[in-house]
Amino acid sequence: MHSVDIAMALTFVVIASTVILYALERYAIETIALGSVTAFIAIFSVIPIMDADGARVTTGAFLAGFANPALITVICLLIIGQALFQTDALEAPAKTIVKWTRGRSKHAAVPILIVVAVLSAFLNNTPVVVMFLPILTAVAATIGQSSSRVLMPLSFIAILGGMTTLIGSSTNLLVANFAAQSSDLKLTFFSFTPIGLILAAVGSIYVLFVMPKFLKPRKTMAEEFQSTSGKQFIAQIEITYGHPLSGVEAVSGMFPQLKDMTVRLVQRGQKPLLPPFENVTLKPGDTVIVAATRTALANALARRQPLMEADTDTNGNAREATAAPPAPGTISLAEVVVAPASRLMGRTLPQSGFYTETGCLVMGIQRRSRMPRMAMNDIRMEAGDVLLVAGSEAEIARLRGNRDVLLLDWSMTEVPRKRYAPRALVIFTCVVALAASGLVPIVSTAVAGTFAMIASGCLNIRQAMRAIDSRIFMLIGASLAAAVALESTGGATAIASGLAFMLDGASAPVILSALFFIVMILTNFLSNNAAAVLFTPVAINLADQIGQSPEAFVVCLIIAANTSFATPIGYQTNLIVMGPGHYRFIDFVRAGVPLALILWLTFSLVAPWYYGL
Repeated sequence: MHSVDIAMALTFVVIASTVILYALERYAIETIALGSVTAFIAIFSVIPIMDADGARVTTGAFLAGFANPALITVICLLIIGQALFQTDALEAPAKTIVKWTRGRSKHAAVPILIVVAVLSAFLNNTPVVVMFLPILTAVAATIGQSSSRVLMPLSFIAILGGMTTLIGSSTNLLVANFAAQSSDLKLTFFSFTPIGLILAAVGSIYVLFVMPKFLKPRKTMAEEFQSTSGKQFIAQIEITYGHPLSGVEAVSGMFPQLKDMTVRLVQRGQKPLLPPFENVTLKPGDTVIVAATRTALANALARRQPLMEADTDTNGNAREATAAPPAPGTISLAEVVVAPASRLMGRTLPQSGFYTETGCLVMGIQRRSRMPRMAMNDIRMEAGDVLLVAGSEAEIARLRGNRDVLLLDWSMTEVPRKRYAPRALVIFTCVVALAASGLVPIVSTAVAGTFAMIASGCLNIRQAMRAIDSRIFMLIGASLAAAVALESTGGATAIASGLAFMLDGASAPVILSALFFIVMILTNFLSNNAAAVLFTPVAINLADQIGQSPEAFVVCLIIAANTSFATPIGYQTNLIVMGPGHYRFIDFVRAGVPLALILWLTFSLVAPWYYGL
């Protein structure tokens, strides 16, 4: 056997093994991906293989994927998305969308996804997904739904929309140009729109109403911890001169500005005012005692005009001059439990000196046995009380060594930087607009947008690094290494030649269906463009052999190359949603394979009728 054939066979073995291991999920995706790259390097080191230019394929060719512009683009877009999350920039739009769909909130995402499908027919899929990913994430959070239910449908619906027009995706244009050069076929803007719309409509029904049932709600460990934290804390809001609540009057016995909190008491000097609050107007000097969830307290702290301050101690005094206040927007919240035999037991917060000792401010107290109706500073702490504390990450981290409280590690989150929301939105809008215009490469706009988000303070370097998903990094790098191995050994060409040989003498509908099926499989492991370029001459040749117009076969290739639903490496938008949706490889297999098969069967039935084969 020739050395090239041996290398080709080993390449197929490595690719098949890698896909199986991805699906089994017994080992980390990063480990499997790194193992596949190592295997390719070993194979090509032992068996010398030459590329198309006659140069030997070296180790650098397999590592080049880790510096690929597509990989850089995806990573930068994840960081930009993290900045939007960090500033809560899309909270208002999300609430507006949910308000429009009130009464049918389960389907709040459906109109958004339909808009995505329409836009994807005229714009590049990637910026469309980037634009709507944070919006859908915010909508899902607003209605209490896992983001995993909506983000994979976002990617899939964008791909479906992209297969309806000539400019819907770069693959469509690539195939059309290649076909025009090698045949007389000239596809126009709407040449395949009718059949594309039929397939997109059938696929959309599955994506919008069936597929979400296959998607398991996936959350990080921290989110799972926090989602159980609907408990109420007792907190207090000091009304000072210039405070947002100063001069606010009760309406129907309640304060509308505190609608997500339960006002239990207003302390005015020595006089307590109890609910219902009729004809009560808040004024400087009042202390408002509320019961609120952690989320409500975090929102009160994060507002552009905060209802609560994190730079004053529990007596209302400013931080000492010697204590550097945390920079705006770098405040973190965490929960601690008062330990048995703690020195805090039996003391109130002012008596405990907790702030002076730790630098952390107590924002609320939660007691499981009962909810006392008194000012937070008057509550004497007991073992088992949960304190919601605010401080810098370093200050909260030091609580791990504190013997008086037990830090619940997974409870630590940063307060959103809502004051930076406008600038985050401006940067995001510029990135999307430039990418959609085509005037600037999307990788350039993504890198510039990432720099702008960090330089403007919308997020810091540590938060940006945390947004980088190692699974995506390794998946893209390893899949590009596999593509190099397939092309160098002639494996991809061998698949195309084998298809032409097997279908020799078959009827036109059978050949069309088989072509769709083979390209559909390959596009989930190669890039869309690689599969399209490889099979364009094969599709035209098959049409010539049976005396048919090449249009049906070229359109078949265009649509099949877009059916990249079964793996996260199938298309860039799949990788973009993989991290934020907390998806695993098997999730794409479970939800994407049925969609690909539905499109294959639909095309196999409709295309022969539509093209008169």
